[in-house]
Amino acid sequence: MTDTTTRENARKVREGLVVSNGMDKTAVVATVDRVRHRRYAKTVQRTTKLFVHDETNELRVGDRVRVQETRPLSKNKRWRLLEILERAK
Repeated sequence: MTDTTTRENARKVREGLVVSNGMDKTAVVATVDRVRHRRYAKTVQRTTKLFVHDETNELRVGDRVRVQETRPLSKNKRWRLLEILERAK
């Protein structure tokens, strides 16, 4: 890597729903991936739970958020909050 402002491989960005905010400065975000089944060619939904760093504890259950991959922040936490797309109703 020659330039410090540009990364060689871009960090992953995902969108999802907050499913839990019971921890301090951490929220759990569920992301849904739609993939085609290899044999049957049917679209299958796969849900992944991401542990997200939320410094100000502003996330609430039901919020739609955008998160970005980051360095390991704890045992399970590898994502940080980029923006809140939509507040829970």
